[in-house]
Amino acid sequence: MAPTKKGGEKGRSAINEVVARESTINIHKRIHGAGLKRAPRALREIRKFAMKEMGTPDVRFDTRLNKTVWAKGIRNIPCRIPVRLSRKPKEDEDSPNKLYTLVTYVPVTTFKNLQLMWMRTNC
Repeated sequence: MAPTKKGGEKGRSAINEVVARESTINIHKRIHGAGLKRAPRALREIRKFAMKEMGTPDVRFDTRLNKTVWAKGIRNIPCRIPVRLSRKPKEDEDSPNKLYTLVTYVPVTTFKNLQLMWMRTNC
């Protein structure tokens, strides 16, 4: 069994911080086997990836990301999509989750030699 902390000290949770992360999502491997209606499934997989990476159940998409996924139709989606995941505080909602994740599209010319980036933002 893991040792527990004694005293009343509580560590600071990384999930409550406002951060942004850039990454490339390989859509091709996540929707392998889907015949028709690949674009809606791709958006569900992007949402699942954002929930896992950022730890917030509320995930919102930018319109440019939606247009990029749907640009070639419902069946011919891009294999990889570069995105920026931004964890932001909710403004005036009374919900148990105080943060949401905004997923935006990052246009790139090529996928060669891309680096992951973590950015701390002050809000």
